[in-house]
Amino acid sequence: MTEQTTQIPNLYALLIGIDYYLPGKLPDGSFYPSLGGCVRDIKRVEDYLKKTQKPKQIFKLTSSNTDATEPPEPQDQLPTYENIVAKFHAITEIAQKDDQVYIHYSGHGGRAKTIYPELKGAGQPDEALVPMDIAKTNQRYLRDVEIATLLKKMVNKGLVVTVVFDSCHSGGTTRGDTAIRGLEGEPDTTSRPTDSLVASRQELIQNWLELTGGTARKANAGDWLPKSRDYVLLAACRPSEYAFESVFNGNESNGALTYWMLDTLNNPSPDLTYKSLYDRVYAKVQSQFQTQTPMLFGEGERQVFGRSYANVHYTVNVLKVDTARNRVQLDAGIAQGLGEGARFAIYAPGTTDFSEKNKPLAIAQVTADITPGDAWAAIEPDSRSGDIEQASPAIMLSAPIALVRRVRLFEKQEDTTNQLPKNQVLPSELLKIQTTALTAVKAAIPRIGKGWVELVSKGEHYQVAINTSGEYEICDRNGTPYPNLRPALLVGDADAAENVVKRLVHLTKYQAVQELENLSVLTNKLVVQLTDKDKKPLADPTKQTLQTGENTFLYIKNESDQDLNVVVMDLQSDWAISQFDILEDGASFVPFAPGQEEWISLSFKLPEGYQEGKDILKVFATVGPAKFRWLELPSLDKPIQARNAAFDEYDENTPRGGGDPLDKLLEAISADPDEIPPTREVQVMASNRGWTTKTVTITVKAN
Repeated sequence: MTEQTTQIPNLYALLIGIDYYLPGKLPDGSFYPSLGGCVRDIKRVEDYLKKTQKPKQIFKLTSSNTDATEPPEPQDQLPTYENIVAKFHAITEIAQKDDQVYIHYSGHGGRAKTIYPELKGAGQPDEALVPMDIAKTNQRYLRDVEIATLLKKMVNKGLVVTVVFDSCHSGGTTRGDTAIRGLEGEPDTTSRPTDSLVASRQELIQNWLELTGGTARKANAGDWLPKSRDYVLLAACRPSEYAFESVFNGNESNGALTYWMLDTLNNPSPDLTYKSLYDRVYAKVQSQFQTQTPMLFGEGERQVFGRSYANVHYTVNVLKVDTARNRVQLDAGIAQGLGEGARFAIYAPGTTDFSEKNKPLAIAQVTADITPGDAWAAIEPDSRSGDIEQASPAIMLSAPIALVRRVRLFEKQEDTTNQLPKNQVLPSELLKIQTTALTAVKAAIPRIGKGWVELVSKGEHYQVAINTSGEYEICDRNGTPYPNLRPALLVGDADAAENVVKRLVHLTKYQAVQELENLSVLTNKLVVQLTDKDKKPLADPTKQTLQTGENTFLYIKNESDQDLNVVVMDLQSDWAISQFDILEDGASFVPFAPGQEEWISLSFKLPEGYQEGKDILKVFATVGPAKFRWLELPSLDKPIQARNAAFDEYDENTPRGGGDPLDKLLEAISADPDEIPPTREVQVMASNRGWTTKTVTITVKAN
């Protein structure tokens, strides 16, 4: 009898990052500007894969932006159309059945006049990845029809494929320190070569028709690729939206999708699925960029990289301990994508289990003293609980939730040349009062903000500006005004500047709750989904839009083997937060026995005068009791009740404080707005604590 051996599948990766794009304008005058965080994205992904997944081979193409006239990479390592296609072919050839293939693209996405009119008609463009030399008219986009065939060849060979596109279809104008990975303007109409290095035209067309069920015109209008269950595709945004890159932690930019994906993977939970990964990335990105909605297609329930994450952690080691200066040197630096501000938990040498029962020896934050191969990190005060030694392992922590948010006062200009973006322009009569209006906000921040918000000149969470109607506007970090901040605050009205600051504090507390996430052993055991009025899952769970008064159900099930206490918090379109009464009995939480399921009837309404709003349902499940009513907020401009009073009102017999980490987290977020915040940020330290969250976002439209 022949003994059979099990072959462990290999992992192959194709990583493409483009910061430098050759200069040159398209027919409508638009162009693809160079970016700043794409190559850094790829370095961080590469380092993560090497440290945690041990790939068999990594194929990498990058174009770095060094302010020179040409990127420094050799020609055969540049992300040109020819090189990208060649790497796809190479990885497909070398990988064997059941091997994993991971593809990550960070750069511009674009739209071009279709070269497949028999598939799409004249009105639908080709969606494409944009090679670094696309400014040359004889160069080609890597078009969606070609990408579909490249992936189909991998799937047909039995490869397990994961694709991440941190790019977008369209571009726009931002303010501040963000950039958009897409083209502003109409689809590129440049006449370009129509032959393909991927496959013959006949094969490309046939594959596209097979993937779209034989439908040619507008088979997938607006999506990157035809929907398929054969691979996982995580895309940065919807077709009409933007993919942003920004500074998240320190002074260096990253793509929003890549940053939060790696932040999640660096602190994984056992049996992490792509759906759980996506849910956390979605929540984090949406809380910071209103016009970026990440999308997930394909095998969402597949485990990330096809394996359990129980014992897979991104770790670096301590090289040196500088006791005199209370700092440590880590064996990772710029080459690994590490930046100033990154935080690590340091453990005793030999530690392999980083769960809560093994408390870290200290928390350290990377300083500006960083080189390509190593970095110095300062030990945070009062975090040290033991002696740190050389070779102590350190794991990167999730980005903390900011309790103190940064505000930038944005001064607009007069556009005498008619060339400035509209969101940076004011008419002359408003320019005369702009400085006075913003100075009033500046003066009110320390007096009204009580330390919850602070002024900065860059790296902001919020922007405050004056709009063309003479009103204050509060915007996200890329200059998009927040919707439904009502009533309008007119410049010059009594208390207008003070009310701007009160709104900033309110948004700070609201978004801290919105960002509260924890991937844990419970995450896959808590099932949450929105269903239609017949209790059937929605046809497209990524597009959950309801009309006011429309009936629907929120389905919740406990698939764990222990009792869970479930709470639903409703983050409403008028910026209020309330706890949803699941069983209409006023309970602080509802115990769910193992296997218990409930359908909660829902019907949404909008405040008077609203045409559209967004409700975010955050479902919390805990092993023990927790005081989620601390998180409640009134609607905008109504006084925020002091937490102590609200707490005493609903549970006067429960002692405050205590040692429960979740209670401490909730207590910090819900601290009284009239008092200085207890800390600048709160950290979810361990991923296996006895609680988790699931989020459902619903767009509500007026009838």
